[in-house]
Amino acid sequence: MSRSFFLRIDNEVRAHDNYFMQRMDSCRFPGLSSFQKLTAIFRLLAYGSPVDATDGYAKIGESTCIENLKRFCREIVEIFSYQYLRSPTANDIAMLLSVNAEKGFLGMLGGLDYYDLWIWHPYFGMPGTNNDIILLESSHLFSNLAQGIAPPAHYVIQGTKYNMGYYLADSIYPKWSTLLQIIHKPTSPRKKCFARQQEACRKDVERAFGVL
Repeated sequence: MSRSFFLRIDNEVRAHDNYFMQRMDSCRFPGLSSFQKLTAIFRLLAYGSPVDATDGYAKIGESTCIENLKRFCREIVEIFSYQYLRSPTANDIAMLLSVNAEKGFLGMLGGLDYYDLWIWHPYFGMPGTNNDIILLESSHLFSNLAQGIAPPAHYVIQGTKYNMGYYLADSIYPKWSTLLQIIHKPTSPRKKCFARQQEACRKDVERAFGVL
């Protein structure tokens, strides 16, 4: 994570909730800094580390770390939901369709990866298990996709007209019309080409969450 990105989040959460401000304890010693708290939180979210492991490098006890994580997740939703945690606007959709069309996928809204789901739900366990079904059911995005509802997109592929966007996904996802899955064990040159291009586009979302 870049320093500027880290500092932006640090400044935002401290301005929104003084819990993340460094304060003096009852003995007049400086308490935990926001850097300590955020570092421990990011490691928990990124690696799924146990909360009692934070004491070794951030000097934060288990109960305090749990409280930090709960407050941080709540603050992120309250601070950034208006800009990032929302459904795409008409301008957002137009931008996404234009960018993805340049990659050769007309009507594509984005790529999905099961780590995207898990990273915000560390208590559900590692991805690739039955827990993914729990995450799917708790997502507003997937409640629409399950009903065949996706933002409108008008495009033509090999003479067939389509009026709904879709997301690239891997085989762990359900076989819905709103999800375009990879072809497993492709045999023909055409299918092999599609599999390469589909995986290449999905790398964008994998790299994005890898940075986080």
